[in-house]
Amino acid sequence: MELSFKYQYTYFLYPYIIEPDKYERYLLNLLKDKKTTLKIFEKEKDLDIYNYFSPTIRENYFPTFEIREKELRSFKELNSEKKAKILSKHGCVCFEYMLGETVEGNEQENGVVFNIPKIDIICFNTGICFLSIKTTIEQSEKFSDILNFNYKFKEINSEFAGLKQYDNINIQTEKLEDARQISDIIKKITGNQKSSEEVENKFYTFGYTCIPSEYWNDRNEFQSFENEFLKYVNTFPSNYITDLNKESEEQNLSVISKLKYSRTGITKSNCNLLCSTVDMYNYTKLPYEYETVIYYTYILRLYQKIFLQQVNLEFRSYSKIIHIRKRFIEFTKTMWAKEITNDDTGSLYYRMLGSVFELDELFEQIRKKYEIIYKDLDIEKNNRNYSIMVMLLILSLILNTFTIIAYMYM
Repeated sequence: MELSFKYQYTYFLYPYIIEPDKYERYLLNLLKDKKTTLKIFEKEKDLDIYNYFSPTIRENYFPTFEIREKELRSFKELNSEKKAKILSKHGCVCFEYMLGETVEGNEQENGVVFNIPKIDIICFNTGICFLSIKTTIEQSEKFSDILNFNYKFKEINSEFAGLKQYDNINIQTEKLEDARQISDIIKKITGNQKSSEEVENKFYTFGYTCIPSEYWNDRNEFQSFENEFLKYVNTFPSNYITDLNKESEEQNLSVISKLKYSRTGITKSNCNLLCSTVDMYNYTKLPYEYETVIYYTYILRLYQKIFLQQVNLEFRSYSKIIHIRKRFIEFTKTMWAKEITNDDTGSLYYRMLGSVFELDELFEQIRKKYEIIYKDLDIEKNNRNYSIMVMLLILSLILNTFTIIAYMYM
């Protein structure tokens, strides 16, 4: 019996970098764009997020929580230029991008119909940004459609997308003439971004899928569809034969199984959750929690990963050492922490994501590299100072000698 699903969504996160000297201008362009709306986090309507994150992370990750009542009204009355200047100083700024009418698909043979309920833009003041596209599968309950859709959509902005074969899998939309027009939307929001060493031109996925209880319950164990789970967390197509490379896949996969009927698979580029309707919590509260607090936890970890990779590469230039030190210290104070929440599940996700991304190792590598470079520079500085002192001493001796000789002939 083919596996089906009841509820599903997948976020595709695309990272990109805005140059520091262009960051304020970029925010200004977003503020002036009629399709873009600044997202203001408020304690009353975003209480779960407010209570979840630690005060330090919340203050820097969601600074608009601190803009209250009169101050918020005054902020809204400012012109776009003044808003951009203020927001550019914030640790992070979030926007919502509206496509207009919901993107929907026409049902055709071999097609996967999908919607795009929302698009988020999350920008950190270091210039590291994320475009997040939420998708949902429509007019289908086949789990294979999720696999095929995620597999194809993840590569939709790739430079090789036009060359890749998709086994007649068609992504269809009604409002767009072709789904590849999504690449145009990406370019419009992010600019013509080029792949770099710290940011690849690709999507990360963050997905949730709940399957009917008849597939996963006390009688039917997880192992009966484990291969489908492996395809899901690795964004493989439905016809991929997982048994051939199961060991290698599992070596690159961490699984969170805190709940009996829920599994979250985390890889270097995916974080996908699969659960069963046998537990009511899995299709009532879990999907909301997962796409709010866990979603922002995932983005924070991605940000930390890209920032550390960026700083690590900058160490190639000794001339930037003072600038690097300032950035690294500020990052450590505001966006780096061993724990970001008192929530047990959230802490588990945070630690697991950090482990998969090898962030502690990268952080420690940068710290040691900085210490070595700084020590070298300090030695060079001391050597220069010593040389200057020797030269001054020699000069002083010469002057004293001339003074003595002049005195003798007076």
